[in-house]
Amino acid sequence: MELITTCQTPLGSVTMACSQEGLTGLWFEGQKYFGLTLSPEYQTGDSSAFDQARQWLEIYFSGKKPDFLPPLAPKGTAFRLAVWKALTEIPYGSTLTYREIAEKIAVQKNVPSMSSQAVGQAVGHNPISIIIPCHRVVGSSGSLTGYAGGIEKKIRLLQLEHVDTSLFFIPRDNPKRKERST
Repeated sequence: MELITTCQTPLGSVTMACSQEGLTGLWFEGQKYFGLTLSPEYQTGDSSAFDQARQWLEIYFSGKKPDFLPPLAPKGTAFRLAVWKALTEIPYGSTLTYREIAEKIAVQKNVPSMSSQAVGQAVGHNPISIIIPCHRVVGSSGSLTGYAGGIEKKIRLLQLEHVDTSLFFIPRDNPKRKERST
């Protein structure tokens, strides 16, 4: 049985889910794939995993790097779990490209290459926003692409971590596009 609760952040309300093992979800209200991995049987409640996640979010949104992770228990395929683990290894205030993550996963799996698009799909389906930092992944061309919570939230999260977002651009097919700086 999973528990759910909501929490307010400076970027809006989030819904958190957890099992006995740990946090299984953290979604911005209305984000793409909201609650996709949530069990059909859940109830509203509280848990120590939620307390730790709230503490982590409070530290994070105060502009500091949390020195711990709440217990995480995302649900997904072995491939997605490997990608999400790789996301947790991206340092605070840094970014990696989908290609760099694909190369890292290829080395782990001892295969010659891995699809950046497959990695992108896994990153996009990350069920634990912010804490599993998919906002730190950018396109190889320098594009700020692919954040299920919305590009504005991705930019604000990167800025909170003191990433110079002027180095990136929003792809042409995004209505909130800005021109790339040169």
